[in-house]
Amino acid sequence: MIFLDNQSTTPCDPRVVAAMLPWFTEHFANPHSAEHAMGRTAEEAVEAARAQIATLIGADPREIVFTSGATESNNLAIKGAALHARRVGDPRLRVITLATEHKCVLESVRDLAGLSFEPVILPVRPDGLVDANLLQDALRTPTLLVSIMAVNNETGVIQDLATLAPLVKQAGALLHVDAAQALGKIPLDVACGIDLMSITAHKLYGPKGIGALYVRRRPRARIAPLFSGGNQERGLRSGTLAPPLILGFGEACRIAGEERAQDEARIASLRDRLWQRLDQALPGLILNGHPTRRIAGNLNLRFADRTAQQIMQAAPELCVSTGSACSSAEITQSYVLRAMGLSDAEAQRSLRIGIGRFTSATEIDAAADLLLHSQIPAQA
Repeated sequence: MIFLDNQSTTPCDPRVVAAMLPWFTEHFANPHSAEHAMGRTAEEAVEAARAQIATLIGADPREIVFTSGATESNNLAIKGAALHARRVGDPRLRVITLATEHKCVLESVRDLAGLSFEPVILPVRPDGLVDANLLQDALRTPTLLVSIMAVNNETGVIQDLATLAPLVKQAGALLHVDAAQALGKIPLDVACGIDLMSITAHKLYGPKGIGALYVRRRPRARIAPLFSGGNQERGLRSGTLAPPLILGFGEACRIAGEERAQDEARIASLRDRLWQRLDQALPGLILNGHPTRRIAGNLNLRFADRTAQQIMQAAPELCVSTGSACSSAEITQSYVLRAMGLSDAEAQRSLRIGIGRFTSATEIDAAADLLLHSQIPAQA
């Protein structure tokens, strides 16, 4: 099998696994049990990992709130901001996001309509980027929060946060960024004007089941918790922390901080190698999304004659996808590609290829062969 679905998840780096293993068996204490030495050891390890994660995004460790993953972080950021605003009598009701956001963001924003908030979902251009003027116009109405994905999970397109963040700040709104696909792949610095940022470990060669929400301290970004419980994580996310997963997350961030540039260069060369082979051999092949404002490991390709399902059936050894993993069980076209102006038929012919740290040149060449062979119609 050739795994080219690294936007859905990534394999754990062996160094991450090695960092985690002792905390399942030898060091198993509850990090909240600070009354004894084993508990304090676990607590210290958790705080060291928190610092590693914070360093990768330019944050203070105290601004990192652990969650189960980016979906929970997105819900906590968006719904938590709305709940706090309601409690303190903030009159702002508008919450803005983009039509190409992850479903958990879109559904969280839409859920707020039931609390009398005003969801505003902005369209994007055919290249997947939002028009800054469109956002600026939407912000003329007093706005509580804007949620913008740093890197799209289907197309790999990188939104221009350096341009968009100042517009949100000038309007006095909170800026939430879903950075699940961006962490460790592009430089991230919350100092650009980000108030809330969702991240996760399993897109970063870390374990599944652990993520975090960056919550700015100065000036404080105010959100209300969604869980009731023991007041852990600054009172924003109750529940016992999982040291093995947290230490794995921290180690994954440490590795990414040291190796991101070389990873990016190698992955980009593999992407270009695959694209060149396919582009030269397949007339009418189109790259969906902005040609340059995209992460190195993503190719979202639109084929001229074959649907994505036909290609995957013809090449079962190849692990690729048609879109976000949360929608993989649905036989529907990508709402992200439709929001970019593609027809249903064009979306059906589109395939997401995700190249990662452990992808080899041999696998890329084999994948190219399989994809080219898949274009040959099966004999009746």
